[in-house]
Amino acid sequence: MTMRTKPWAEPYKVKMVELLKMTTQEERRSAIREAGYNTFLLKSEDVYIDLLTDSGTGAMSDRQWAGLMMGDEAYAGSRNFYHLRDTVEAYYSYKFTVPTHQGRGAENILSQCLISEGDYVPGNMYFTTTRLHQELAGGTFVDVIVDDAHDPASTHPFKGDVDFDKLNALVEEVGAEKIPYVCIATCVNMAGGQPISLKNLKELRRWCDTHGILLVHDMTRVAENAYFIQQREDGYAERTIQEIVHEICALTDAATMSAKKDAIVNIGGFLAVNDEELYERACNLVVVYEGLHTYGGMAGRDMEALAIGITESVQDDHIQARVGQVEYLGRNLQDRGVPIVVPTGGHAIFLDARAILPDIPQEQFPAQALTAALYLDTGVRAMERGAVSAGRDKDSGENYMPKLELVRLALPRRVYTQAHMDVVVDSVARVMTEADRIKGLRFVFEPEYLRFFRGRFEEVES
Repeated sequence: MTMRTKPWAEPYKVKMVELLKMTTQEERRSAIREAGYNTFLLKSEDVYIDLLTDSGTGAMSDRQWAGLMMGDEAYAGSRNFYHLRDTVEAYYSYKFTVPTHQGRGAENILSQCLISEGDYVPGNMYFTTTRLHQELAGGTFVDVIVDDAHDPASTHPFKGDVDFDKLNALVEEVGAEKIPYVCIATCVNMAGGQPISLKNLKELRRWCDTHGILLVHDMTRVAENAYFIQQREDGYAERTIQEIVHEICALTDAATMSAKKDAIVNIGGFLAVNDEELYERACNLVVVYEGLHTYGGMAGRDMEALAIGITESVQDDHIQARVGQVEYLGRNLQDRGVPIVVPTGGHAIFLDARAILPDIPQEQFPAQALTAALYLDTGVRAMERGAVSAGRDKDSGENYMPKLELVRLALPRRVYTQAHMDVVVDSVARVMTEADRIKGLRFVFEPEYLRFFRGRFEEVES
């Protein structure tokens, strides 16, 4: 189905502004060298337009800020917890909620509850922290996403769909008893923010029931996925985002949520489940790693802001403007001849670093080099999503070399204007014309886990 297009404007007005620091290119050159060519190690005050991540960087509403003043900071039984629990059940369908400091806290608890040594966890493409928690618990991640997801030029409307031939092959190889759950992400980050269809998810629900396997939902960007279903999937054009979100969640058994994305808060997350026994096991672990089961890793005020953010995230006007700004950025980049992952996703535009820097071999991390060059040009901070993020095979120690070597431009919710997007477009286009000046990179410091956060690089001299 072709996505409908119509004029839109932000469903909010500006009440407060944060002043930005403007830097010179020489200042940026010094900053990126000091940061070891890793944009994660830049000081935020040295960044002009920050598209590093959409996680915890959105602008909360006046209602959310008011909710902070209603925080009940009681150690046990905070009223904000019960408001959050009831909101999760009403909007997302899950019966039991365990608050965590953010999404990876929920991933850790779920992995320890469900994964045993030697298990296999299939999913529609890996995510960095999710896969690491699965591996630390003794499991092995297996990618079962459709092949189109690995092709940046494919226009498949639901590149987050599961390939059932891959799932069936895994069952034949290891047996269903070695698969504790299937982990399904809505709007798959590493594929370019690509959605899964409800048709595919319903089929996956039947498959899991047939094999006696749980279906776990990484619901970080579920509202954005619901928007694409509304716009692209037959039979959903007249359904509201809220209704589609609820239908997605109701097809799954449990969920991990980084609330710093769709729910528009600066910190927080939760594990949500329907099984009471699993909930009790999670409560036993949350008191070890996070806090009491009625606050987990969150303050009462943050739980209140999260509950309000959930209600705002499923409003049709909000999500149309949210995804509309991403589409605006992508369309204008394409008009300038910049190769990006298509169709555009819900939270970010992903530049195809292989196409932009064809002369830099993947072993020299072209996506990482491109992020550094983009910052140097205008002060735009982006993020590598390629070989550096993929890390190393836990057994062989060899670098993973994914087919997708991307630079992510993640748009914080309700933060930047279209004029900011125009600056980004101009900067990317200019950097692309000077691609022959960009050098590859090599590690000078590589941490053991999640190396893209703290790794440091130097330029490879030709």
